[in-house]
Amino acid sequence: MSFLANTPVEKMTGPYARRWWALLVLCLSLLITVMANTSLIVAAPDMTTDLGLSSSDLQWVVDSYTVPYAALMLVLGAIGDKYSRRGALVLGLLIFAGGSVMGSLVDETALVIVARAIMGVGAAVVMPATLSLVVATFPRSERAKAITAWAATSGVAVAVGPLVSGWLLEDHAWGSTFLINVPIAVLAVFGALALVPPSRAEGMGRIDYVGGLLSIVTVGSLIYAAIEGPHSGWGVGPVTAAVVAGVGLLAFVAWELRHPQPMLDVRKFALRPFSGSMLAVMFFFFGMFAVIYYSTQFLQFVLGYGALDTGVRLLPLGGAVFLGSAVTGVFAPKLGVRVMAVTGMAIGTAGMFLLTQIDKGSTYGDFLVPLMMLGLALGLAISPATDTIMGSFPESELGVGGGVNDTALELGGALGIAVLGSLLGTAYRDELTDLVGNRLPAEAMETAKDSVGAGLAVAQRVAQDPSAGPQQAQAAVDAVHQAFAHGVAQTSLIGGIIMAAGTLIVLAVLPGRRAFAKQSAEPGAGTTANETATAREHTGATR
Repeated sequence: MSFLANTPVEKMTGPYARRWWALLVLCLSLLITVMANTSLIVAAPDMTTDLGLSSSDLQWVVDSYTVPYAALMLVLGAIGDKYSRRGALVLGLLIFAGGSVMGSLVDETALVIVARAIMGVGAAVVMPATLSLVVATFPRSERAKAITAWAATSGVAVAVGPLVSGWLLEDHAWGSTFLINVPIAVLAVFGALALVPPSRAEGMGRIDYVGGLLSIVTVGSLIYAAIEGPHSGWGVGPVTAAVVAGVGLLAFVAWELRHPQPMLDVRKFALRPFSGSMLAVMFFFFGMFAVIYYSTQFLQFVLGYGALDTGVRLLPLGGAVFLGSAVTGVFAPKLGVRVMAVTGMAIGTAGMFLLTQIDKGSTYGDFLVPLMMLGLALGLAISPATDTIMGSFPESELGVGGGVNDTALELGGALGIAVLGSLLGTAYRDELTDLVGNRLPAEAMETAKDSVGAGLAVAQRVAQDPSAGPQQAQAAVDAVHQAFAHGVAQTSLIGGIIMAAGTLIVLAVLPGRRAFAKQSAEPGAGTTANETATAREHTGATR
């Protein structure tokens, strides 16, 4: 038996024998790209101290990964379709590993941002390639199960990232959280060559690079505006970016409607299964990423858990993802995408509303149930929605389909952290001002209002001031804790309202099973393989 998997999927006469091993490699590749986002949240305090990061610096250390990641996935997915999906996976892993090595070695803020951006480019190649290869490698009868495993991996990575990061930070510097990616990426490269069969779109024409460029400009400008506007104020830069995003979107739609071979056939958005599933993915990750963002800060800064302890306490979220995925595998073929997606979103929304009860005296137990509800919700909702999105694309556009799904995921997450993170910061600053008033020097007060970490650093300086005393220092710590808890509660209320609105929108847009059956009359109309078969069995629908 050859070490390399050389037979292309398109030339196989039956199902690929080692497809489940190939799925393991693809899930491993996906795991590190998602972990790169969540692991940094736990490492942020050490990086802030070591590099002297301001709040704005930290924002861009986090988001320099997100901007290229979200903006490039559609184009790079199409390139993978045309030339080689496995080749794209391997190249993306190598780029990701190179950025990780750089990030582990540098000690300047600007260079860390560059390293994260390189990792983001690599992730933008890897993520759509993994999903397109899953769909290309598995027969239709098994795709729903494979996509469920892929989606579950994405959810588990949200919890595993902080755990691995925390474990490393016990004995190593923050650079280790970058370096750990390298051996995993190298292992995935060898695994891809040995176990993942080559795949590419047959008969694909020229790539619509103009449409691709417009999509990059639109998504990139939108994310930049969403990050900078709420954080730094709506000055010339963010407003210009928002205008560019709007104009770019109109130009993209107009171009794609006229192009004979568009990068993305925007007419798909008229299909309710497709558009409803896209909205479900976007709204859900809007809430999920934001909750992880501020929950980890509360566990570390308010409850005083170390990095490893914080990671361990996020593990129930990962376990709940597996539970939700198992339930979805059983009930999605019977109940349909609409029921599973809306049920999942409703549970996630309820979990976010529970976080409105957080106050200064809250413990880890007050976070445990909401986190488990979010994990269960992710397992229930995301894999049926992803399966529907991928089912909307023909075999020749699987990379594009993966790019579209992953763009919705990453765009939702980026907007969640940007919008709800900004609301959190505003609520924290306002509450701290009300609590402390003029009892701190103006300069110290401005520093304390920057973030919860900065506020605790100011309180520590107060404790070291002989003229202040321990009681005043403790009062400052209590004020910071109370202000941040207030911010979490207020942000969860707004986030819960947005999630609830999103749930109602998805409920209205996604059709019921009868409408799914009607739309399944055309290939790639947006119905999952399992649901199409079940709908035909009960309604008599035919191709």
